[in-house]
Amino acid sequence: MAIPAATGARSARVIVVGNEKGGSGKSTVAMHIAIALLKAGQRVATIDLDSRQKSFTNYIENRRAWAAQAARELEIPEHLCFGDMVNFPTAEDRATGSKALTDAVDALAQTHDFIVIDTPGHDSYLTRLAHTMADTLVTPMNDSFVDFDVLAAVDPATLGVSGTGHYAQMVEEARSQRQLLEQAAINWIVLRNRLTAVRSRNKRQVGEGLQELSQRLDFRCIDGLAERVVFREFYPRGLTAMDDLNERTLGTRPTLSHASARFEIEKLLSAIGLGEATAGGEMTAENRDAAIASGEMAADNRDAA
Repeated sequence: MAIPAATGARSARVIVVGNEKGGSGKSTVAMHIAIALLKAGQRVATIDLDSRQKSFTNYIENRRAWAAQAARELEIPEHLCFGDMVNFPTAEDRATGSKALTDAVDALAQTHDFIVIDTPGHDSYLTRLAHTMADTLVTPMNDSFVDFDVLAAVDPATLGVSGTGHYAQMVEEARSQRQLLEQAAINWIVLRNRLTAVRSRNKRQVGEGLQELSQRLDFRCIDGLAERVVFREFYPRGLTAMDDLNERTLGTRPTLSHASARFEIEKLLSAIGLGEATAGGEMTAENRDAAIASGEMAADNRDAA
């Protein structure tokens, strides 16, 4: 499938969260990036290209509903959701959809500093177009050879990289398209999500494979989010680790897992290159102490930090 052409450079920074493997944490990462930027005073718009599952859209609507129910002022981005409306789009459908997405991004760029785009876990012409628009591409992946498959083929005997995966090939096409139109590079970052503290052969081998692949495909590999129950618990209320760590906001007593998740997100934002943009949104020492004191924040046995 050819990648449609995008327009020229925009004033807003476009961050695309993409991976053709479902369940890698794309919507969680996209939501945390968006809210962290909003809390730092940035003007943020968000786009959900998964019109079927709508995880990102539902996350934002959950936040809106919880803000009203809990009587809390929670930052909410300007949000759009659209995607493939037909199962087998014609060339005319693709042209219309591509123009709609391009026009939407161009319009949002006039009034926002950042645009965060969450993509579905499958290939589509809108996903490909969004990748050509990315100033920064963030690819979350679970720390497993099952997820590694979209980036590279693996030799079954040596477990070494033997070829480029289908998603990585698409990213390379998007990079070429962007450089041709704008002479601008896409900053590609791969996040190793659901990392465990336990050393294992799989963890070491996946890490070695990613290190080799990062040099071949020119991306940065960084540690993403650990396997924490708290990230899944945030979703029904539309909350993030960047929100106030108190019982009124969370709807439950804060634990050490909430604080640990917050530190993890701050570290992630800095590694992605958003540390300066989100300055002012970090948890101060005073707020951290207050959060720890609230409910005494004992370690949650369900979710070891």
